[in-house]
Amino acid sequence: MSAKSLTNILYVEDDLDIQAVAQIALEVVGGFVLKTCSSGAEAIAAIDSGFLPDLLLLDVMMPNMDGPTTLAELRKKATTANTPVIFMTAKVQSSEQDYYFTLGAIGVIAKPFDPMSLSVQVRTLWEKVS
Repeated sequence: MSAKSLTNILYVEDDLDIQAVAQIALEVVGGFVLKTCSSGAEAIAAIDSGFLPDLLLLDVMMPNMDGPTTLAELRKKATTANTPVIFMTAKVQSSEQDYYFTLGAIGVIAKPFDPMSLSVQVRTLWEKVS
């Protein structure tokens, strides 16, 4: 068991309504420090600006750069090359989940999610690998 605690999360979600609900769920309910981004490009800029996440929380379906593509770009950065990732998606069929795990995901959270249990889901997945 690692001594590293989960504090900083980089959250990438293009739907601003979902982003707002998740932000409240993770910051207020979960007590996490959240950097929210609306696109993969914003996420890369956040890392380039010095944000050091303990965890990446990525929406799968986004315009221009989807979650898997965003992850591939973040993996090229020294600071996020090995950062654990959780994907959030409405596509939760087992074949799709298997694909996300081949990309290195520690978990997949189905959307829509329960705002009151989101932080617990995230922490539970984190604790499995920490």
